[in-house]
Order: sequence, then C-alpha cells, then structure tokens
Amino acid sequence: MPVFLYKAQNTQGNQFSGEIEAKDKNEAESLLRRKHLVVESLKRKPIEIRINIGSGIKTKDVSRFTRMFSSMTSAGLPMLQCLTILEEQMENLAMREVVHKLTMSISGGSSLADALTQHPKVFDKLYCNMVAAGEAGGILDGILSRLADYLESNERLVRKVKKALTYPVMVAVVAVLVVVLMLSFVVPTFAASFMELGGELPWPTQFVMDLSDMIRDYAAFWILSVVAIIVAFKVVMKVPKLHFAFDKFLLKVPKVGDLQIKSAVARFSRTLGTLLNAGVSVTEALQVTAKTSGNSVVEASIMKIAVGLAGGKSIVDPMKDAKIFPAMVIQMVGVGEKTGQLGAMLLKVADFYDEEVDAAIDALTSMMEPLIMVVLGGAVGFLMIAMYMPMFSMSDAIKG
Repeated sequence: MPVFLYKAQNTQGNQFSGEIEAKDKNEAESLLRRKHLVVESLKRKPIEIRINIGSGIKTKDVSRFTRMFSSMTSAGLPMLQCLTILEEQMENLAMREVVHKLTMSISGGSSLADALTQHPKVFDKLYCNMVAAGEAGGILDGILSRLADYLESNERLVRKVKKALTYPVMVAVVAVLVVVLMLSFVVPTFAASFMELGGELPWPTQFVMDLSDMIRDYAAFWILSVVAIIVAFKVVMKVPKLHFAFDKFLLKVPKVGDLQIKSAVARFSRTLGTLLNAGVSVTEALQVTAKTSGNSVVEASIMKIAVGLAGGKSIVDPMKDAKIFPAMVIQMVGVGEKTGQLGAMLLKVADFYDEEVDAAIDALTSMMEPLIMVVLGGAVGFLMIAMYMPMFSMSDAIKG
C-alpha cells in the first residue's frame, strides 16, 4: 500500500508531520481528517530500495530504549517528549525509524501499546501486553522499569548460552579447517616426493594421499555439499514435527540437554514472573511465556499448563505432568500459588537458575575443550606420522 508524507495541525494549532498508509491521496486526506487534523501538505513518499535481513534491531537496542524510556517517564517527562528525545539518542538507524513511527502513531491518537503492536518484529507480545497493563493501571513508568530489568536479564542469559554453544563449535570448525588445509597444501608436497622415489607406501600414507586427492579434485562438490546440508537443515527446522523431534533430541544430549533445560526454566520463571507482577492474567501470561521458551518441547509443555489451568487445575499438577521442570521449581511454584506470591516466587527461581546456567556452561566447556583438543591433536598427529612413515622406511633400507 502506498505511503504518504504529510504535514498537518490539530484544533489547538500544534504542528504534526509523519507518514500514513492509504490507497490514494484522497483516502489519506480522509484518514487525517478523522484524526481531527487539518492537512497543510500531502505527497506520496518516494520508493526506497532496501535489502534487510530481519528487522536490523537487536535485543540490546530494545533493552537500551526501554531503560532510557523508563528513566524519562519516571522523571515526569511527557510521553511524546520522551520519544522525541529517544529518537535522537538511538544509534541504530532502524531503531530510530521505529521510534519515529511510534511518535507519529501516538501523535495521531493511538495508545503506546497499540503503537507498539504495529512493530511485532521489534516488540513481542510480552512487551506489548505489559505496556497495555501499565497504561490501564496508570503505572507505565514502573512497568517499563520491570521490562528493562527483564530484557537485560534475558539478554545476559541468551549471551551465556550462545557463548557456551558457540565456543566448542568454533573450535571444531577451526580444527576441521586446519586438517583440510594440511590435506590440500602440505600433503601434496610430500606426495610429489614419494612419487619420485617409487615403491609401495605404508597404508596410512596411502590413505592420507587418497584423501588429499579426493578433497582437491572434488573441492566444489564438498563446498556445495556443506551448503546443501545447511540449507536442508534450515528447511527441515521449519517443519513443526521435525523441529519438535530435534528439540526433544537436544534435551537428551548429555550436558547440552542439562543446559537447555536450566536456561528454559530460567527464561520461563523470569518471563512468567514479570508478566504476573505487571498484572497480566495467569492464562494469558502462560501463553505469552510459551512463545519465548526457545524450545518447542518446552513451549508445548507450557501450553499444556495453560490448558490445565483454564480447566480449573492448579498450576502445579500440569507442571508435574510435563516432566521437564525440576521438583524444586514445582514446589516453589506451589508455595507461591498458595501464598498469592507466585510472581515474586518465580523471579526468585529465575535468579537461582541464572546461577545454575553458569554452572552448566562451565561443565559443558570443561568437557568439550579437552575432547576437541584430543580429536584435533589426534588428527594432526596421524597426518604427520603418515607422512613421515615412508622416510623411516627409507632410512631403514639405507642402513640395511
């Protein structure tokens, strides 16, 4: 749908400028009049050619925006003034554009929550629901502060898990590259010398030379194969049943599964606790929490909890049936539910499991580091021995 740039003023004489979507110029004028704005100028926005991957906005950008927004609203600044200042402060150009659109939407009469829902790739349901609850209860500054705390804590958790999983993968990739480079450039140098000498080569040497020839002769095939595997994996992960099966497999992998469960419990507890403390209903909070779990198996379990709760059950019973949540978590949730302090209790669980995630990360890296070093050392050692074995044979023959 075409976008039009406008300049207008309201009945109080205040000037406004912004963008509006409409089928044509007449419809754009009609929409602006409905907002009680007198149009001064209206023209179609030039077409922009952009190549974007995702929204271009990271979690830390949203977290920074929320923290600054919270500080300014707590100081008593009007919302529009806060957004105008924030627009100038945003270093990320994509985030700056989103804040500008928020300002225009609110200037046109939208609530903050409604304006946020127009940018689902930037502000998720949790964010929008909490802001809506804060606006309805007149405690927006407090809600924004809680949201900032939540986003910062969640970002730290995600960063920890990514670090734990990325490090061994990167080391493994480097190890494979080292071996491939040796087979591609070092081994052929030895192979040329062995060919001149003639004679039968030891089987390890012959195996390494054949492997080197296969890598060099079919390099394009191997590169295309790796790309095809990556693309196929991404396609397979879009199939719900296969994605569910893969996530279920990950939960059973030693150390990795333990880290996945602990991080999921920490995220579940913090998200649900934050929503409940913001005044969101338990059923709605569980539905939002399920979408932020990061694992489809955990998501399905949380949705079952929501269904059981809607059917009149206690939150503890469906948590037990899920067989994912540790006994301590279930007991603490039960205590929180009985005492009416479920939100506060969940945040305590989240704090505890943040530390458990640190311990799980240390356990995973301490297991992976020596294992990768042994495999890398073994591969390089085998290559070196295989290349020097013919030299040892020649030395023995000369002495004989």
